[in-house]
Amino acid sequence: MHAAHPKLDRMYKSCLSSCPHMFVQEPNGLGGVQMLETSADLGQLIAILIMAAALGMDAFSLGIGIGMKGIRLLHVLKISLLIGIFHIVMPLLGMFTGHYVSSLLGQVTTYAAGGLLILLGIHMVWNSFKGGEIRMIDHRSLPGMILFALSVSVDSFSVGVSLGMFRSNLVLTVLAFGFFGGLMSVLGLLLGRRAGRNLGDYGEALGGAILLAFGLAFIF
Repeated sequence: MHAAHPKLDRMYKSCLSSCPHMFVQEPNGLGGVQMLETSADLGQLIAILIMAAALGMDAFSLGIGIGMKGIRLLHVLKISLLIGIFHIVMPLLGMFTGHYVSSLLGQVTTYAAGGLLILLGIHMVWNSFKGGEIRMIDHRSLPGMILFALSVSVDSFSVGVSLGMFRSNLVLTVLAFGFFGGLMSVLGLLLGRRAGRNLGDYGEALGGAILLAFGLAFIF
């Protein structure tokens, strides 16, 4: 496992504290150290899954908007697959960037990464309440699908930068982001046929609030 930042370690432990069945005893010899390492792995998994789901709310929200216009099941699968792929590629590039930036910023890394998540969270919440028209992209053509998937996945680059600064587990992060990106887009596109736009707005606001909370946890 990659070496984690102390603040990220504390956040992992706070995630564990909300799950009683994951409690562990203080390290006692080699066995205790192994238990502590296992706890850190579980904590990292929980934190990354929560962030991946929060980020997927953007794809969920926009997917509802597209689904309301009417979309074939084949297009749903194609768009969701592309979003899943971009949700792997973009955070991967972001994490490499974050690794490099962290080597330059040193101790300032904590505040830079936390601030980035805070700004992204505020941006998502603001967009959810601002409303407006859905992005006019022809989702039936391949170029349109690619542009839509890319536009939905841009935020995952920023989150990848933040996690890269904290040396988060690379494979776990990109796989979780890809899975939730694809899953949330499928749900959004399918629900768009039956649900109102407000459901997507609330989902995006919730995702932004979660990222905002993680950003504050990183800093404080």
